[in-house]
Amino acid sequence: MVHVGIVGHRGYSGAELLRILQRHPRVGPIQLEHREEFAGPAIRNRKTLAQLPCTPEAVRGQGLKLVFLATPPEVSMELAPVMLEAGARVIDLSGAFRLRTPERYTTWYKEPHTQPALLAEAAYGLPEFCRDRIAGARLVANPGCYPTAANLAIRPLLEAGVIDRTHGIVCDAKSGVSGAGRKPTLKTSFCEVTENFSAYSILKHRHVPEVLQVSGLEDAEFSFTAQLLPLDRGILETIYFRATGVASADELLAIYEKRYQNEPFIRIFHSGHVPDLRGVARTNFCDLGVTLDAKSGRAVVISALDNLVKGAAGQAVQNMNLMLGYPETEGLL
Repeated sequence: MVHVGIVGHRGYSGAELLRILQRHPRVGPIQLEHREEFAGPAIRNRKTLAQLPCTPEAVRGQGLKLVFLATPPEVSMELAPVMLEAGARVIDLSGAFRLRTPERYTTWYKEPHTQPALLAEAAYGLPEFCRDRIAGARLVANPGCYPTAANLAIRPLLEAGVIDRTHGIVCDAKSGVSGAGRKPTLKTSFCEVTENFSAYSILKHRHVPEVLQVSGLEDAEFSFTAQLLPLDRGILETIYFRATGVASADELLAIYEKRYQNEPFIRIFHSGHVPDLRGVARTNFCDLGVTLDAKSGRAVVISALDNLVKGAAGQAVQNMNLMLGYPETEGLL
């Protein structure tokens, strides 16, 4: 059994990650505590091997092959070089290493990037498009939940040339409250969220540059609005565009089916059917469904996933499996 570490195991993504790893047949999770208040473990069972301080000595002493960082970006920038120097490979679940340049990071995250060399080295961890690079990487930047749903829906159609880019793409994205993290705020409190539905970070959401980076879109071609659902988990994106060169939804579905025919975590819905959040809850699947009005060219793609699984912890385990040479679906099906 290979030992792997988890830093930030008390957050929603970290706790989900620990839950998945505890049922994984090839690894044993070790909780690493990076904060001074060294409390007892949040989750423990027979597969939680230990809880230790997050130090190079702990990494070396336990022989950790890989460490997950489920921490805020500033903490990930502090810990990633330490973990790498100690001999562990790193999967970071924050936004610290997702963008390609320090300037781009500062523009969207409003903070300087303190590890530009690692930013340049990091592999973007969307397996469906970056599998070969992930397998050999020392550092993998796990994608954001919104960009995962958007890029899996948009990129195959852009590659096929069936989106009229002159009309732009509109992404109307809805997420459960766990996407905002576990730290309490007024905006995510029960009385603010329940029986409510609200938009946030309009025209300035920090996940937008990930969509542009992976899809190859320009800023002016993509409009994105995030909205908060009164649910604990799940992301559903309604993506609008004008189609060109196709006459039916079945032709768009054929593009997806060809591109994703060997992808274990992408499910394509038949014409006339679209996914919902219940179907992806607590799974590592991303579900896609398409509707097209052939006369006007108006097309809609629905992309749904669980923000804590395919949008975070499950995708991180998918990346770990690639990095350690395990079957990609191990522990996830």
